[in-house]
Amino acid sequence: MKARAYAKVNLGLHVKRRGADGFHPLHGMFQTIDWYDDVTVEDAEEDGIEVPGGGAPADSTNLAWVAVAAARDLGRSVRPTLVTVVKRIPSPAGLGGGSADAAAALNLAARRFTVSFDDVRRLAVDLGSDVPFAVVGGTAIVTGRGEFVSPQPDATGFALAIVVPPIDLATAAVYRKWDEMDGPEGPAVPVRMLPPALRDYAPLANDLYPAAVKVDPQIDEWRAELSSRWGVPVSMTGSGAALFAYFPTRSEAEDALTSVPDGAAAVRAVEPVQHGWVVVAEEG
Repeated sequence: MKARAYAKVNLGLHVKRRGADGFHPLHGMFQTIDWYDDVTVEDAEEDGIEVPGGGAPADSTNLAWVAVAAARDLGRSVRPTLVTVVKRIPSPAGLGGGSADAAAALNLAARRFTVSFDDVRRLAVDLGSDVPFAVVGGTAIVTGRGEFVSPQPDATGFALAIVVPPIDLATAAVYRKWDEMDGPEGPAVPVRMLPPALRDYAPLANDLYPAAVKVDPQIDEWRAELSSRWGVPVSMTGSGAALFAYFPTRSEAEDALTSVPDGAAAVRAVEPVQHGWVVVAEEG
């Protein structure tokens, strides 16, 4: 079976101080976008994972493989399985590519090994903070450490221009710096600059942005340059370093991307989609 695993953007991400469990509670506005990896789960003579083209580990540390192994254990199966992940979503970038792969692989494995959706949701929480949302996708408010996903009406009527600067921001380092800075709040996009479908969710800001800038000031240089060239606010998703801005249509987002400075690791015009993953080929 083969599935598309869709990336996400944190349209807003508010963070609270680390709890006794070692996690930072969050309140985020998450949106799935039409930038995807391909994930295949199929029979094999022996267990294995392949990542043709690279972009993720091709070993047992890959979250997609961890997801399949967990579902297989729960389904009490020993069927040898091959997982193939074709990467298109840049990582690390704050776009949730690894979590998307894990969610797609988990759902495919659940079908393969007869695991219930309730068990899928429970396993997703153990796999990572972004995986529970990726299992569902669409437009959602995400709280707790990511385990509580509250679907919202579909956000439509806008596109995003996404730029991934040539900057590697480790999630742990950004959160650690956020703690050291005593938990700053991020700058919010003015309500009038938000698409109409999102204005009721204002303020939309990313509290990790000030910490990301402290870890690598180049992120603010990229943000300021893009905002100047585009004439609109530019935000960061997750712990970075992907940056994005709102445009009325995909074509306008594509036009904006023609003015991106040289050196970007990736650029993409995207629109919202209302699912985190989707099967594109059944077995047999």
